[in-house]
Amino acid sequence: MSFPHPIPYGRQQITAADIAAVTEALQADYLTQGPKVAEFEQKFAEYVGAQYAVAVSNGTAALHLCTLALHVQPGQRVITTPITFVASANCVRYCGGEVHFADIDPDTALIDLHAVRRLLETHPAGYFHGLIPVDFGGLAVDMEAARQLCDEFGLWLIEDSCHAPGGSFMDSAGREQRCGSGQFADLAIFSFHPVKHIATGEGGMITTNRADLYQALLLLRTHGISRDPDLLERHDGGWYMEMQELGYNYRMPDILCALGISQLTQAPAGLLRRRALAARYDAAFAGLPAVRPLAGAPGHAYHLYVVRVPDRKGLYDFLRSRQIFAQVHYIPVHTMPYYQNLGWKPGDFPQAEAYYAECLSLPLFPGLTDAEQDYVLASVREFVTGNLA
Repeated sequence: MSFPHPIPYGRQQITAADIAAVTEALQADYLTQGPKVAEFEQKFAEYVGAQYAVAVSNGTAALHLCTLALHVQPGQRVITTPITFVASANCVRYCGGEVHFADIDPDTALIDLHAVRRLLETHPAGYFHGLIPVDFGGLAVDMEAARQLCDEFGLWLIEDSCHAPGGSFMDSAGREQRCGSGQFADLAIFSFHPVKHIATGEGGMITTNRADLYQALLLLRTHGISRDPDLLERHDGGWYMEMQELGYNYRMPDILCALGISQLTQAPAGLLRRRALAARYDAAFAGLPAVRPLAGAPGHAYHLYVVRVPDRKGLYDFLRSRQIFAQVHYIPVHTMPYYQNLGWKPGDFPQAEAYYAECLSLPLFPGLTDAEQDYVLASVREFVTGNLA
């Protein structure tokens, strides 16, 4: 069995409208720091239901700016999940803070808020300063419960929603709450890497409902420099500006924002397609006990479709032999050499490590055709049934 071309686990979908939008931006007066940035920010804020949005150079920069805006200090302790990309933890280290982990729920791979509570309850009041849950794979963390936990123990809350623009969960009153809406988290972050829902090459966004944090982010994003007459300490002339904080160049250029605006118009249709593909996977795997998909829920944004299989390495290699390029998300952060040098070790988080031993992300992106997915399904079924024979 073969297919005429390789099938990646994720891929951007660039349309003629996207190309036209970028071409128009290239012909405009501004390539960076122009009107497309504010337009993208406004439209993205509307999409997720937040009051403010700040476009930045990538998702990692977004996380770093969030920790800076929240004044993370050396030695302060922040909790996150071990099943995430390393940036969710590294942003704390950039500020000199200490990263602590809480284990995951094995059915969803989301951070286990019960494990977070146990961690908080076994340390003195004020020991921890913040929590960074991750909407892993597109499945939303219950941010209402996370907020209640943070309020109880005096923590700030960053929602890492890189996997979940357009995703949502139902709150305790039965209302849909969009990922990154700012209803519960102090700040939320998104990524526009090519395999994400909205692809700009590189890029990121921070959303919030807090005006103070919004103003801090605007300053920190651009070297800590302000030209706002209301903020300047003196006025030397029209050229005058002041560096008021130690900031960074984490700007997103107009060219990429133009692509983001165009991609955003296609995001709802892409989300529907992702959910339809996930439903096809769910139906196909219902009769294969050896393949266990992670739990879904209404509002799942399906950045990834992850299954757990006993022989993950075998299936990974078999699919590659068929030109199907599945991927693993993620190697537990606490097992990385850098974090082991800080004292973490294998065995610290059994659920995360058991998940890692079995997880595999199958191809899922809006441009995946039914025929391509059928080929993936047939290949998985062939491997699994052959191993059971």
